[in-house]
Amino acid sequence: MGKVIEVQNLKKVYKLAKGKNLEAVRGISFDVAKGEVFGILGPNGAGKTTTLEIIECLKPQTSGEVSVLGFDNLKQPDEIKKRIGVQLQSSQYLHHLSLGELLDLFGSFYTTRKDAEPNAEGRGKTDLLKLVNLEEKENSEFADLSGGQKQRFTIATSLVHEPQILFLDEPTTGLDPKARRGMWELVKTINARGITIVLTTHYMEEAEFLCHRVAIMDSGKILEIDEPKKLIDRMSDTIQISFFTDKQIDQNIFSSIAEIKKIHNDYPKVVLEISSLDKISAVINLLKQHSITFYGFTVKTATLEDVYLQLTGKEYEE
Repeated sequence: MGKVIEVQNLKKVYKLAKGKNLEAVRGISFDVAKGEVFGILGPNGAGKTTTLEIIECLKPQTSGEVSVLGFDNLKQPDEIKKRIGVQLQSSQYLHHLSLGELLDLFGSFYTTRKDAEPNAEGRGKTDLLKLVNLEEKENSEFADLSGGQKQRFTIATSLVHEPQILFLDEPTTGLDPKARRGMWELVKTINARGITIVLTTHYMEEAEFLCHRVAIMDSGKILEIDEPKKLIDRMSDTIQISFFTDKQIDQNIFSSIAEIKKIHNDYPKVVLEISSLDKISAVINLLKQHSITFYGFTVKTATLEDVYLQLTGKEYEE
Protein backbone atom coordinates (compact mmCIF):
# COMPACT_ATOMS: atom_id res chain seq x y z
CA MET A 1 0.00 0.00 0.00
CA GLY A 2 1.67 3.22 -1.18
CA LYS A 3 2.05 6.43 0.76
CA VAL A 4 -0.14 9.34 -0.39
CA ILE A 5 1.04 11.82 2.26
CA GLU A 6 4.56 12.15 3.67
CA VAL A 7 5.39 14.71 6.37
CA GLN A 8 8.96 15.18 7.57
CA ASN A 9 10.06 17.33 10.53
CA LEU A 10 7.17 19.76 10.07
CA LYS A 11 7.31 22.98 12.10
CA LYS A 12 5.04 26.03 12.23
CA VAL A 13 5.95 29.11 14.25
CA TYR A 14 3.64 32.14 14.55
CA LYS A 15 5.19 35.50 15.36
CA LEU A 16 3.30 37.29 18.10
CA ALA A 17 3.43 40.80 19.46
CA LYS A 18 6.45 42.08 21.38
CA GLY A 19 8.82 39.70 19.63
CA LYS A 20 7.29 36.54 21.08
CA ASN A 21 6.75 33.35 19.09
CA LEU A 22 4.18 30.55 19.27
CA GLU A 23 5.44 27.16 18.11
CA ALA A 24 2.19 25.52 17.01
CA VAL A 25 3.75 22.46 15.35
CA ARG A 26 7.05 21.25 16.71
CA GLY A 27 8.90 18.98 14.27
CA ILE A 28 6.39 16.21 13.57
CA SER A 29 6.78 13.40 11.03
CA PHE A 30 4.24 10.86 9.75
CA ASP A 31 2.85 9.32 6.59
CA VAL A 32 -0.59 8.26 5.38
CA ALA A 33 -1.16 5.15 3.27
CA LYS A 34 -3.48 5.01 0.29
CA GLY A 35 -6.99 3.96 1.25
CA GLU A 36 -6.71 4.33 5.01
CA VAL A 37 -8.58 6.50 7.47
CA PHE A 38 -5.89 8.35 9.42
CA GLY A 39 -6.85 10.28 12.53
CA ILE A 40 -5.07 13.11 14.31
CA LEU A 41 -6.23 13.33 17.93
CA GLY A 42 -5.71 16.01 20.51
CA PRO A 43 -7.33 18.88 22.42
CA ASN A 44 -7.65 22.47 21.24
CA GLY A 45 -4.20 23.95 20.76
CA ALA A 46 -2.55 20.61 20.03
CA GLY A 47 -1.68 21.66 16.47
CA LYS A 48 -4.14 19.43 14.62
CA THR A 49 -5.82 22.07 12.46
CA THR A 50 -2.54 23.83 11.69
CA THR A 51 -1.08 20.54 10.50
CA LEU A 52 -4.04 19.92 8.19
CA GLU A 53 -3.98 23.46 6.82
CA ILE A 54 -0.33 23.08 5.85
CA ILE A 55 -0.94 19.74 4.10
CA GLU A 56 -3.97 21.27 2.33
CA CYS A 57 -1.77 24.12 1.04
CA LEU A 58 -3.80 26.71 2.94
CA LYS A 59 -0.74 28.01 4.79
CA PRO A 60 3.03 27.46 4.49
CA GLN A 61 5.15 25.72 7.08
CA THR A 62 8.07 27.41 8.79
CA SER A 63 10.26 24.42 8.00
CA GLY A 64 10.03 20.76 7.11
CA GLU A 65 8.76 18.91 4.04
CA VAL A 66 5.27 17.87 2.95
CA SER A 67 4.49 15.66 -0.05
CA VAL A 68 0.92 14.90 -1.14
CA LEU A 69 0.41 12.36 -3.93
CA GLY A 70 4.00 12.97 -4.92
CA PHE A 71 3.65 16.77 -5.11
CA ASP A 72 5.49 19.27 -2.91
CA ASN A 73 3.07 21.47 -0.97
CA LEU A 74 5.16 24.63 -1.46
CA LYS A 75 6.24 24.11 -5.07
CA GLN A 76 3.10 22.44 -6.52
CA PRO A 77 0.10 23.53 -4.43
CA ASP A 78 -2.24 23.74 -7.45
CA GLU A 79 -1.59 20.10 -8.36
CA ILE A 80 -2.41 19.06 -4.79
CA LYS A 81 -5.59 21.15 -4.61
CA LYS A 82 -6.92 19.46 -7.77
CA ARG A 83 -6.71 16.09 -6.07
CA ILE A 84 -7.92 16.69 -2.53
CA GLY A 85 -11.26 17.52 -0.92
CA VAL A 86 -11.47 19.65 2.21
CA GLN A 87 -14.22 19.97 4.80
CA LEU A 88 -13.43 22.80 7.20
CA GLN A 89 -14.72 23.21 10.76
CA SER A 90 -17.25 25.81 9.53
CA SER A 91 -18.41 26.88 6.08
CA GLN A 92 -20.52 29.63 4.57
CA TYR A 93 -22.46 29.47 1.28
CA LEU A 94 -24.19 31.95 -1.01
CA HIS A 95 -27.69 32.77 0.13
CA HIS A 96 -30.77 31.99 -1.97
CA LEU A 97 -29.11 29.12 -3.84
CA SER A 98 -30.47 25.61 -3.40
CA LEU A 99 -28.24 22.67 -2.52
CA GLY A 100 -28.42 21.47 -6.10
CA GLU A 101 -27.41 24.87 -7.43
CA LEU A 102 -24.54 25.09 -4.97
CA LEU A 103 -23.20 21.72 -6.09
CA ASP A 104 -23.44 22.86 -9.73
CA LEU A 105 -21.47 25.96 -8.76
CA PHE A 106 -18.77 23.98 -6.96
CA GLY A 107 -18.55 21.55 -9.86
CA SER A 108 -17.92 24.43 -12.27
CA PHE A 109 -14.73 25.28 -10.38
CA TYR A 110 -13.04 22.07 -11.53
CA THR A 111 -12.12 20.40 -14.79
CA THR A 112 -11.81 16.63 -14.98
CA ARG A 113 -8.22 15.49 -14.56
CA LYS A 114 -6.71 13.10 -17.07
CA ASP A 115 -5.48 10.92 -14.22
CA ALA A 116 -8.83 10.82 -12.44
CA GLU A 117 -10.11 7.31 -11.89
CA PRO A 118 -13.48 6.63 -13.54
CA ASN A 119 -16.38 6.59 -11.12
CA ALA A 120 -19.00 4.08 -12.21
CA GLU A 121 -21.56 5.63 -9.87
CA GLY A 122 -21.19 9.07 -11.39
CA ARG A 123 -20.31 12.35 -9.77
CA GLY A 124 -23.44 14.39 -10.48
CA LYS A 125 -25.26 16.34 -7.83
CA THR A 126 -27.99 13.72 -7.54
CA ASP A 127 -25.42 11.03 -6.74
CA LEU A 128 -23.67 13.26 -4.22
CA LEU A 129 -26.88 14.23 -2.45
CA LYS A 130 -27.90 10.58 -2.32
CA LEU A 131 -24.50 9.64 -0.89
CA VAL A 132 -24.95 12.09 2.01
CA ASN A 133 -28.65 11.23 2.42
CA LEU A 134 -29.89 14.65 1.29
CA GLU A 135 -31.53 13.76 -2.03
CA GLU A 136 -34.86 15.10 -0.80
CA LYS A 137 -33.23 18.45 0.05
CA GLU A 138 -31.96 19.29 -3.44
CA ASN A 139 -34.21 22.37 -3.69
CA SER A 140 -33.66 23.49 -0.09
CA GLU A 141 -31.27 26.21 1.03
CA PHE A 142 -28.28 25.56 3.27
CA ALA A 143 -29.67 27.78 6.05
CA ASP A 144 -32.73 25.52 6.34
CA LEU A 145 -30.71 22.40 7.17
CA SER A 146 -30.07 20.91 10.60
CA GLY A 147 -26.56 20.80 12.02
CA GLY A 148 -25.95 17.24 10.89
CA GLN A 149 -27.36 17.93 7.44
CA LYS A 150 -25.09 20.96 7.06
CA GLN A 151 -22.05 18.87 7.90
CA ARG A 152 -23.06 16.19 5.39
CA PHE A 153 -23.67 18.76 2.67
CA THR A 154 -20.26 20.32 3.26
CA ILE A 155 -18.75 16.88 2.66
CA ALA A 156 -20.76 16.60 -0.56
CA THR A 157 -19.25 19.86 -1.84
CA SER A 158 -15.77 18.50 -1.12
CA LEU A 159 -16.43 15.43 -3.29
CA VAL A 160 -17.64 17.09 -6.50
CA HIS A 161 -14.27 16.67 -8.27
CA GLU A 162 -13.66 13.05 -7.21
CA PRO A 163 -10.72 13.73 -4.85
CA GLN A 164 -8.21 11.05 -4.01
CA ILE A 165 -7.85 12.31 -0.43
CA LEU A 166 -10.55 13.85 1.77
CA PHE A 167 -9.66 16.01 4.78
CA LEU A 168 -12.22 16.30 7.58
CA ASP A 169 -11.52 18.78 10.39
CA GLU A 170 -13.56 17.75 13.45
CA PRO A 171 -16.54 16.66 11.32
CA THR A 172 -18.89 15.83 14.21
CA THR A 173 -18.26 18.72 16.61
CA GLY A 174 -21.58 20.12 17.82
CA LEU A 175 -23.67 17.21 16.56
CA ASP A 176 -26.03 15.19 18.72
CA PRO A 177 -25.22 11.48 19.24
CA LYS A 178 -27.57 10.28 16.47
CA ALA A 179 -26.19 12.73 13.92
CA ARG A 180 -22.65 11.84 14.98
CA ARG A 181 -23.27 8.17 14.36
CA GLY A 182 -24.75 9.02 10.96
CA MET A 183 -21.59 10.93 10.09
CA TRP A 184 -19.46 7.96 11.10
CA GLU A 185 -21.35 5.71 8.70
CA LEU A 186 -20.92 8.29 5.93
CA VAL A 187 -17.16 8.41 6.51
CA LYS A 188 -16.97 4.63 6.26
CA THR A 189 -19.03 4.67 3.05
CA ILE A 190 -16.76 7.27 1.45
CA ASN A 191 -13.64 5.35 2.48
CA ALA A 192 -15.12 2.15 1.02
CA ARG A 193 -15.13 3.93 -2.36
CA GLY A 194 -11.34 4.03 -2.21
CA ILE A 195 -10.90 7.58 -0.95
CA THR A 196 -8.16 8.12 1.62
CA ILE A 197 -9.44 10.12 4.61
CA VAL A 198 -7.48 12.24 7.07
CA LEU A 199 -9.51 13.58 9.98
CA THR A 200 -9.00 15.45 13.20
CA THR A 201 -11.28 14.86 16.14
CA HIS A 202 -11.87 15.65 19.80
CA TYR A 203 -13.65 12.35 20.31
CA MET A 204 -11.64 9.27 21.26
CA GLU A 205 -14.57 6.94 20.60
CA GLU A 206 -14.89 8.39 17.10
CA ALA A 207 -11.24 7.75 16.30
CA GLU A 208 -11.41 4.25 17.72
CA PHE A 209 -14.46 3.46 15.55
CA LEU A 210 -13.27 5.04 12.28
CA CYS A 211 -9.50 5.10 12.04
CA HIS A 212 -7.08 2.49 10.79
CA ARG A 213 -4.28 4.45 12.48
CA VAL A 214 -4.15 7.47 14.77
CA ALA A 215 -1.57 10.06 15.75
CA ILE A 216 -2.00 11.46 19.25
CA MET A 217 -0.87 15.09 19.42
CA ASP A 218 -0.31 17.37 22.37
CA SER A 219 1.35 20.81 22.46
CA GLY A 220 2.46 20.61 18.84
CA LYS A 221 4.12 17.19 19.11
CA ILE A 222 3.08 13.69 18.09
CA LEU A 223 3.29 11.40 21.11
CA GLU A 224 2.37 8.10 19.47
CA ILE A 225 1.20 6.74 16.09
CA ASP A 226 -0.34 3.30 15.60
CA GLU A 227 -3.53 1.35 15.10
CA PRO A 228 -5.98 2.13 17.94
CA LYS A 229 -6.09 -1.49 19.11
CA LYS A 230 -2.31 -1.80 19.10
CA LEU A 231 -1.94 1.43 21.06
CA ILE A 232 -4.42 0.19 23.63
CA ASP A 233 -2.84 -3.27 23.89
CA ARG A 234 0.68 -1.86 24.12
CA MET A 235 0.06 0.91 26.62
CA SER A 236 -2.56 -0.54 28.93
CA ASP A 237 -1.96 -3.90 30.59
CA THR A 238 -4.95 -4.09 32.93
CA ILE A 239 -8.73 -4.45 32.77
CA GLN A 240 -11.06 -2.80 35.28
CA ILE A 241 -13.74 -4.68 37.16
CA SER A 242 -16.08 -2.53 39.22
CA PHE A 243 -19.07 -3.34 41.41
CA PHE A 244 -21.02 -2.09 44.45
CA THR A 245 -21.45 -3.97 47.73
CA ASP A 246 -24.01 -3.76 50.49
CA LYS A 247 -21.35 -3.66 53.22
CA GLN A 248 -17.72 -2.72 53.75
CA ILE A 249 -15.43 -5.58 52.77
CA ASP A 250 -11.88 -6.57 53.67
CA GLN A 251 -9.86 -6.26 50.46
CA ASN A 252 -7.48 -8.94 51.69
CA ILE A 253 -9.98 -11.52 50.49
CA PHE A 254 -8.65 -10.91 46.97
CA SER A 255 -5.07 -11.82 47.88
CA SER A 256 -5.48 -15.31 46.46
CA ILE A 257 -5.88 -13.92 42.90
CA ALA A 258 -2.40 -12.93 41.77
CA GLU A 259 -3.71 -11.32 38.57
CA ILE A 260 -5.30 -8.48 40.58
CA LYS A 261 -2.78 -5.64 40.30
CA LYS A 262 -4.61 -2.84 42.14
CA ILE A 263 -7.61 -2.55 44.44
CA HIS A 264 -9.62 0.64 44.95
CA ASN A 265 -11.90 -0.06 47.88
CA ASP A 266 -14.13 2.95 48.51
CA TYR A 267 -17.40 1.68 50.00
CA PRO A 268 -19.83 1.03 48.47
CA LYS A 269 -17.79 0.83 45.24
CA VAL A 270 -14.90 -1.52 44.60
CA VAL A 271 -12.66 -1.31 41.54
CA LEU A 272 -10.20 -4.08 40.72
CA GLU A 273 -7.49 -3.79 38.07
CA ILE A 274 -6.66 -7.24 36.72
CA SER A 275 -4.28 -8.49 34.07
CA SER A 276 -6.41 -11.31 32.69
CA LEU A 277 -10.03 -11.57 31.61
CA ASP A 278 -9.89 -15.24 32.54
CA LYS A 279 -10.00 -14.26 36.25
CA ILE A 280 -13.38 -12.52 36.12
CA SER A 281 -15.18 -15.72 37.09
CA ALA A 282 -12.69 -16.22 39.96
CA VAL A 283 -13.57 -12.77 41.32
CA ILE A 284 -17.30 -13.54 41.19
CA ASN A 285 -16.84 -16.94 42.88
CA LEU A 286 -14.75 -15.33 45.62
CA LEU A 287 -17.46 -12.78 46.38
CA LYS A 288 -20.05 -15.54 46.57
CA GLN A 289 -17.84 -17.66 48.83
CA HIS A 290 -17.67 -14.77 51.30
CA SER A 291 -21.43 -14.17 51.05
CA ILE A 292 -20.86 -10.66 49.72
CA THR A 293 -23.86 -9.22 47.93
CA PHE A 294 -22.77 -7.21 44.91
CA TYR A 295 -24.49 -5.38 42.08
CA GLY A 296 -23.66 -3.09 39.15
CA PHE A 297 -20.90 -5.47 38.07
CA THR A 298 -19.08 -4.07 35.02
CA VAL A 299 -15.95 -4.92 33.07
CA LYS A 300 -14.13 -2.11 31.29
CA THR A 301 -11.26 -2.66 28.90
CA ALA A 302 -8.86 0.15 28.07
CA THR A 303 -9.76 2.81 25.51
CA LEU A 304 -7.90 5.45 23.56
CA GLU A 305 -8.84 7.88 26.30
CA ASP A 306 -6.90 5.74 28.76
CA VAL A 307 -3.95 5.76 26.36
CA TYR A 308 -4.14 9.55 26.10
CA LEU A 309 -4.23 9.91 29.87
CA GLN A 310 -1.20 7.67 30.22
CA LEU A 311 0.74 9.55 27.52
CA THR A 312 -0.01 13.08 28.69
CA GLY A 313 -0.74 12.65 32.36
CA LYS A 314 -3.94 14.73 32.02
CA GLU A 315 -7.60 14.18 31.33
CA TYR A 316 -8.71 14.53 27.71
CA GLU A 317 -10.48 17.83 27.06
CA GLU A 318 -13.47 17.73 24.70
